[in-house]
Amino acid sequence: MRIFIAFFILFSTLNFSQTGKASWYGESWDGRKTANGEIFDSSKHTCASNSIKLGTKIQVTNIDNNKSVICRVNDTGGFGKYGRVLDMSKGAFKTIGDLKKGVINVKITIIK
Repeated sequence: MRIFIAFFILFSTLNFSQTGKASWYGESWDGRKTANGEIFDSSKHTCASNSIKLGTKIQVTNIDNNKSVICRVNDTGGFGKYGRVLDMSKGAFKTIGDLKKGVINVKITIIK
């Protein structure tokens, strides 16, 4: 039974998918500690999530243009109160979206 439960948890985690709005944060946060204790660097491909475990690698796809980027969750934040599911570093966001737009529709898939 324990093996089944462990397999179910692993399988459901790997098949996790979420859609919603993502924003970005940049240089004004550089040098500050993230939730996992790292120093934030806006040029890295990292992100903040309140629902995905710190350290998890995710694929973030811009639903409007189908561009994707791999990010590592290293932070959490208050962006949820604005109806957003993810806050991406400037470096990650600009890979898949227009910084001037500020908020994009995304699909999030867990890689590992």
